[in-house]
Amino acid sequence: MEELNLEKPEYYINRELSWMEFNYRVLFEARDKNIPLLERAKFLSITASNLDEFVMVRVASLKDMVHAGYTKKDIAGMRPTDQLCHISKKEHELVSLQYSTYKRSLEPQLLEDGIKIIDSHEELNKKQAEYVDRIFMEDIYPVLTPMAVDSSRPFPLIRNKTLNIAALIEHKKGGDDLEFATVQVPSVLPRMIEIPEELSDGREKVTIILLEEIIERNIDKLFLNYNVICAHPFRIMRNADLSIDEDEASDLLKEIQKQLKKRQWGQAIKLEYEENMDKRLLKILKKELDIDESDMYGINGPLDLTFLMKLSGLDGFDNLRYKKYTPQPVVELNHEEDIFTQIRRNDILLHHPYQTFDPVVDFIRQASVDPKVLAIKQTLYRVSGNSPIIASLEQAAENGKQVTVLVELKARFDEENNIIWAKKLEKAGCHVIYGLVGLKTHSKITLVVRKEEEGIRRYVHLGTGNYNDATAKLYTDLGLLTCRKPIGEDATAVFNMLSGYSEPLTWNKLALAPIWLRDKFITLINREIRNVREGKPGRIVAKMNSLCDKKIIMELYKASMAGVKIELIVRGICCLRPGIQGISDNITVHSIVGVFLEHSRIFYCYNGGNEEVYMGSADWMPRNLDKRVEIMFPVEDEELKEKVIHILEVQLADNMKAHVLRPDGTYDKVDRRGKSPVNSQETFEAEAIEATKRTENYSERTFTPMYSEKEE
Repeated sequence: MEELNLEKPEYYINRELSWMEFNYRVLFEARDKNIPLLERAKFLSITASNLDEFVMVRVASLKDMVHAGYTKKDIAGMRPTDQLCHISKKEHELVSLQYSTYKRSLEPQLLEDGIKIIDSHEELNKKQAEYVDRIFMEDIYPVLTPMAVDSSRPFPLIRNKTLNIAALIEHKKGGDDLEFATVQVPSVLPRMIEIPEELSDGREKVTIILLEEIIERNIDKLFLNYNVICAHPFRIMRNADLSIDEDEASDLLKEIQKQLKKRQWGQAIKLEYEENMDKRLLKILKKELDIDESDMYGINGPLDLTFLMKLSGLDGFDNLRYKKYTPQPVVELNHEEDIFTQIRRNDILLHHPYQTFDPVVDFIRQASVDPKVLAIKQTLYRVSGNSPIIASLEQAAENGKQVTVLVELKARFDEENNIIWAKKLEKAGCHVIYGLVGLKTHSKITLVVRKEEEGIRRYVHLGTGNYNDATAKLYTDLGLLTCRKPIGEDATAVFNMLSGYSEPLTWNKLALAPIWLRDKFITLINREIRNVREGKPGRIVAKMNSLCDKKIIMELYKASMAGVKIELIVRGICCLRPGIQGISDNITVHSIVGVFLEHSRIFYCYNGGNEEVYMGSADWMPRNLDKRVEIMFPVEDEELKEKVIHILEVQLADNMKAHVLRPDGTYDKVDRRGKSPVNSQETFEAEAIEATKRTENYSERTFTPMYSEKEE
């Protein structure tokens, strides 16, 4: 079997259909009755949010290809038209399963446990009706803007992802023609309205009605001179894939701001509507939005299930949720010494969210006020809404330190947020870089330059996740704090490259995309092949979010054919097809979907017994390896290396939250017959708690969360 055979489309899985399989795995969690009810509601909300983004970006991109006459096949041999056809079929099935999960499983069980969601305003009793009508007139009516369509008023522009109510109305004075009207359900108001407990019908503790139901009930008050014939909610998705010509853009900041406005008005590519919508109303929407029948979804239930995320946080139902986990302190760190002294002693491994993100925040905070620190340099891809890291960088600049921050303006759906932070940092006196032309800077690196008695010393934080203290409680990521001289030199070279385009001829320890990282991965794979051919064992374990790079997959196939044992842990998209006889029968693919979002990237090679471990910001995707600035770094401390290998081994042993990819592209739950149950995320929680208890300097104060419950 040589290269030519490895080009066959049947050896690969289509990227978009693989993503659909991932969302099915998330939906599986919503359907699992062993999971607490409000956690299941949260997973169902996530499937809806995931699907929205998929449609707005990936489906939109495929539609653009079709309109442009692009017919090139993907690695699985599918043209854009073929992909859209398969996606549409899968998406309709997925939406149907989402709503059967909601209507048949979640909603009845919520009612059983004391949470009633009113499906229709017609269910309201007299007292409840009076209450919601009063709420409407006092709080909702003043915010609404009804829009009628006639000869002088054209069909309004419906904003992306907004919930709207369409109506057919006729003038009270008579007339043959029905007119179309619409009103946007305002996103500035809470969508879930709680009806006071004393107005509840029975044993339910909480009764909830959705905002659109209250508006629909009172819609006649918006059109006083008309009779409302019918009214139904609808929602559209628009093409939100930004198209930016960076070579032509004289000011990237202004160009992105301009494109963000267009996102609200891109081509309509999906219509969701209430299943029993009047056919005349549906016909108008189809025509005016210029939408295909295959992109229309009749919904039996509330449109936009993302409201379930808010529902999952309802007060007073802790029995319907997992017990809240508090990230544990990093036992290698203490509060008596400054963080730089402790990093000089040993490299420090951070495992979030099992361990707190506080050391990363403290690293930058201490650097901002330490008189010995001369400079701080950092890349920012996504940060939280009230970021303590941003505050520390501002403080550092005000304290006269040289602060350089690369803010990636092209971080999808965080563009607006990042523009705000960039301007704020500039005002504080930081030197802000807006990324490189044609590339996204996705690497996670911080460099602190400190003048000490022995001379200049460089302290570096490298990570697999973003500098976002909020998502650090939800995403599993790894970080490394080190002051090793070779890594410090490389970190300086990274920032010189980002700010001044000076590319070093060689690197000490780091491997960067888009120039060097792909070759590094291929070299590591080929070394395992060479070792096997020399009669040594060969093993590769790799953990990532997505795998769809054809060149890397082909190298993995070659390694499998040579006898290298390859174990992959891929959360989402995986275009590699395992278990093909003679080609990939030495490859297994696991996917873990749990309470926390698996986000870390880890790469292990047996290397003839001299094991090597790397971590980084890049997945095995063309965009990461060819179109982004990414960093992969080694874990060289033997004790820390063992810890990372342990993380991989526990995840490979997971038989509670893991699915296994089959040769046909589908996933099955891991068969755990005769095996003790292993939930990797719960294992890491327990290990972190146990490590804290064993620590000699353990005290209650180490458990004090950085933010209050309310702020979280």
